[in-house]
Amino acid sequence: MSVVHAPRRAACFLALLALMTGCGDAQKPKGPAGPSVIVAHPAQKEIVETDEFSGRLGAVQSVEVRARVSGYLDRVAFKAGEIVKKNDLLFVIDPRPFKIAVDQAQAQVAGARVRAATTARDLDRAQSLLATQNVSQQTFDQRQQAKLSAEADLKNAQAALDNAKLNLEFAEVRAPVDGRVGREMVTVGNLVSGGSTGSTLLTTIVSLDPIFFYFDADEASYQRYQRIEQNVKASGEASAPVELALVDEQGFPHKGKLEFIDNQFDQATGTMRARAVFQNTDLMLTPGQFGRLRMPSSARHRAILIPDGAVGTDQTDRIVYVVGEDNKATPRPVTLGPLIDGLRVVRTGLTTADWIIVKGIGTVRSGMTVSPSQMTESPAPTAAPAR
Repeated sequence: MSVVHAPRRAACFLALLALMTGCGDAQKPKGPAGPSVIVAHPAQKEIVETDEFSGRLGAVQSVEVRARVSGYLDRVAFKAGEIVKKNDLLFVIDPRPFKIAVDQAQAQVAGARVRAATTARDLDRAQSLLATQNVSQQTFDQRQQAKLSAEADLKNAQAALDNAKLNLEFAEVRAPVDGRVGREMVTVGNLVSGGSTGSTLLTTIVSLDPIFFYFDADEASYQRYQRIEQNVKASGEASAPVELALVDEQGFPHKGKLEFIDNQFDQATGTMRARAVFQNTDLMLTPGQFGRLRMPSSARHRAILIPDGAVGTDQTDRIVYVVGEDNKATPRPVTLGPLIDGLRVVRTGLTTADWIIVKGIGTVRSGMTVSPSQMTESPAPTAAPAR
């Protein structure tokens, strides 16, 4: 049986302890890596900033079609909601009473014309007799007055005939403008009243092409647009261009121009009413529809643009995380402008040389070390940052 001496046992124990300690150092786990983020340089290009306003479409012409003469409705000559042209027949009021009135007026005109011709011949004879003094001056004067009275009666009869013909014409109610007609408010057989402020409303017509869009702008926007309008007119253009989108449309497919700005602010709302006009040849725009209008709010200039998702909030400030050479994320306060082509305008706080976090900001805190990767799509830079 071998015996191990105490000094030898102590040396072996120390060697084993050293070996175990070395293995422990080799297996010690490293600290966790920083969160992975996507970084990119801000883009820069020439833009024209725009503002958007909500409003409603309105007809250039909106007409209430009312009866001009009284009578029983004899016919409805249109279908509700159809497109009509100016002078298209809409309603017919029983024309027989008006035809009788025309015949009576024509008879009165004929009688008045005969009397006027008779008095004219009597005056001519009196004129020749007066020269030979075979008729008194009094008789001559009477015949002259009779001629003037007959001529006045003829004019009065002619006016009555014209009025009777006009009433007969009004028995056919025609469209005063091109547009879309509404429903018939009165059906056949009803008595309608005309020729007064209480005339019966028969239907309505709204014009469709062109069409107006009404919206309200605040005072600051109004001042900007006044300056832009001056620049537009100085360049020789008629008015500032605007674009319109309906609630279900992507982008702003309808092109128009600013046509009218009111002459005073609404004291209750502090806004100014404005109006744009759009062509509507396909009749897709309808009065009363809700829409969004986009119009330029600046002159053309170079601007810094970043994805809207790169913007965060630090209490009351809007911030963007900038990654330095040490891979640390630092919040940078920025002043923002509108969205242009899906990118947010940055007025102050960034340069095109900065590397900003465009994806993954939800996992980032101020001063945190991150693992950045270059953004591959626009507006990514052409070269990755040196690390």
